[in-house]
Amino acid sequence: MSGSTTLTDGAAAFKAARDGLLSLQGNADRARAEFEWPEVGEDFNWAQDWFDVIADGNEDTGLWIVEDDESEAKYSFETLRRRSNQVAHWLTELGIKRGDTVMLMLANRVELWEAMLGIMKVGAVMLPTAIVLGAEELGDRVDRAGVRWVITDEADAEKFDGFEGDFQLIAVGGARGAERVAIGLRNETMDLNRPRIPFADAFVDASGQERSDAPIERQVGGDHPAIIYFTSGTTSKPKMVLHTHVSYPVGHLSTMFWLGVRPGDTHMVITTPGWGKHAWSAFFAPWHVGATVFVYNYAKFDAAKLFKQLDRAEVNTFCAPPTVWRMLIQQGDSPKPRGLREALSAGEPLNPEVIGRIREWWGLEIRDGYGQTETTAILANSPGEIVQPGSMGRPLPGVNICLVDQRTGERIPADRERAEGELCLDLGAGRALNLMAGYYRDDEATERRKEGGVFHTGDVAQRDPAGRYTFVGRTDDIFKSSDYKVSPFEVESALIEHPAVVEAAVVGAPDATRLNITKAYVVLAAGFEPNDETAFEVLLHARKSLPPYMRVRRIEFYDLPKTVSGKIRRVELRDREQQFARRNERIPNEWREEDFPALKTRV
Repeated sequence: MSGSTTLTDGAAAFKAARDGLLSLQGNADRARAEFEWPEVGEDFNWAQDWFDVIADGNEDTGLWIVEDDESEAKYSFETLRRRSNQVAHWLTELGIKRGDTVMLMLANRVELWEAMLGIMKVGAVMLPTAIVLGAEELGDRVDRAGVRWVITDEADAEKFDGFEGDFQLIAVGGARGAERVAIGLRNETMDLNRPRIPFADAFVDASGQERSDAPIERQVGGDHPAIIYFTSGTTSKPKMVLHTHVSYPVGHLSTMFWLGVRPGDTHMVITTPGWGKHAWSAFFAPWHVGATVFVYNYAKFDAAKLFKQLDRAEVNTFCAPPTVWRMLIQQGDSPKPRGLREALSAGEPLNPEVIGRIREWWGLEIRDGYGQTETTAILANSPGEIVQPGSMGRPLPGVNICLVDQRTGERIPADRERAEGELCLDLGAGRALNLMAGYYRDDEATERRKEGGVFHTGDVAQRDPAGRYTFVGRTDDIFKSSDYKVSPFEVESALIEHPAVVEAAVVGAPDATRLNITKAYVVLAAGFEPNDETAFEVLLHARKSLPPYMRVRRIEFYDLPKTVSGKIRRVELRDREQQFARRNERIPNEWREEDFPALKTRV
């Protein structure tokens, strides 16, 4: 550890817990048995008590950003420590105080990391937000979260013009136009041009002097609010998830263990700022161990370019969502990037077909992990464990998982060899430190999720005799067909094994005889046309690959509706099916198995 700053008692406890997990990488059973969440105290502030200590005098690269044109910039831990202190002093000077909600809507640029650290240091509550959101969604977030300050790129600042609300706008990239507008100024054009405060002022004051980079006085920590995330809203209106200075920073010790990231590593994650996974893998977990966070800002996904960057940067641990892994294998075999030791995936379940391809090409197991916006990583295939394709793995250290019977609400005994139920955190079996404080401004929703002494994830899973969990589906997504339960994930996993299918979303289409029949919405791979021939081949593939009750009986080639975080909104597809069913209409451009009598003779 660089620098001379002394660890607080809370940070020393954090370090001891971290070191214990690092020493047990490759021995997940012992880690699960021995790990206990550290008692970090009531005022632990990760940005000050941990990051600043490991960063003090540390000239190793903490952040490495490469642009699409291959221009790049590297920032040492010491540089990030000093500049985030300057940001903290400036935010305080502006009047931002503990408890204020600050919307942080920035792309992957260094100011994002400086602002995150600075906001934590002043005790304000950061609200990371994706830059792809439109004005209507932003307005909803500003209003519901009580946003007092917005930090955004100058290019996105205009989205906030015309908003009502008493909040101030900080623009990264300079003030709008040539003129600086004072805080609080009101004029005739206020509704069209909300005043901007340049983020560059964080480093140089009005007299042209560089701001102090001395540590700022401690403001808040512990169980006080630190971060608000909006959920992805796959099945309902997004909720506001509140995390504290303990639940996320300390809670991500579980994420660190899953990633397998070690001191001195270079870690890369493909994710968008504004969503929890960015904080998981591009902020807390890698900086728990002093690893380099590597970012590649590509304009358009290109597998060859990504491989080149992974190899050039000698990335050791790489995490990508299933969509990216699927696009990678669509490009065909390629040499394993040098330096790559751990391959990871999260966000949605990873199909076994993808795991098999990467194992064949690179000799690496893609280790799937599972968590929610409301938690850190809670289930995973940990380093050194045998990966069962399709399984999310076993509980991570410090996490107590149980299955709950959806009909009775009772816990399913842990000694039952094979079980299926709702995946829950057992709140009575130990400290659930890495669980949110609650839904912000919605105590009723918080209590509903904790009914019965468990935290309900809303996901259904199966547990095998080895204690591994396999995702079945969202409680909202699973449907019945002829009294059989159909897991969309299982059907989708079979579909993407066909070379024509890049992505698929399966829902139940209303049927008078079977209640529902299986309908697949499919995104085609390059070179395949949405025609009779392709539909026949995909339906035939499904017929051969799936049991009769899961059989895909209808197919449509369709652009899948997704949340801004990239998760499929099956709820929209279900609604679409139900609307056509109520009108007794057939969906245009839909192929049905009865359209192809030859299907019966080809199996």
